[in-house]
Amino acid sequence: MKTNEQSLRYLVEKWLTPSSRAQLRVIEFSRTRRGRRRYVCVETEDGARSLFFFRHDDGSWYVFPPTSDRTKRDCRLPSSLPEGVAPCRMPSQQHSA
Repeated sequence: MKTNEQSLRYLVEKWLTPSSRAQLRVIEFSRTRRGRRRYVCVETEDGARSLFFFRHDDGSWYVFPPTSDRTKRDCRLPSSLPEGVAPCRMPSQQHSA
């Protein structure tokens, strides 16, 4: 691993433990469907907060998945919308006045 700052332990403590007495637990760990990279979900003992951590190709852990594992979001509208439902607009489609 390149630096201690991107270790899983460091990130879990940074993001989820405001005090040294906070208890944490791993509630899920597996591999992503796309890319088969490791991920871990850790939550506080009281269940108030949880975060996913993703392992990248360089061995570092981050709170976001590797670029190659991110799916492109696409907003497609059905041929007709129910009455009263407005279509969503992607940021590139919004125009300032």
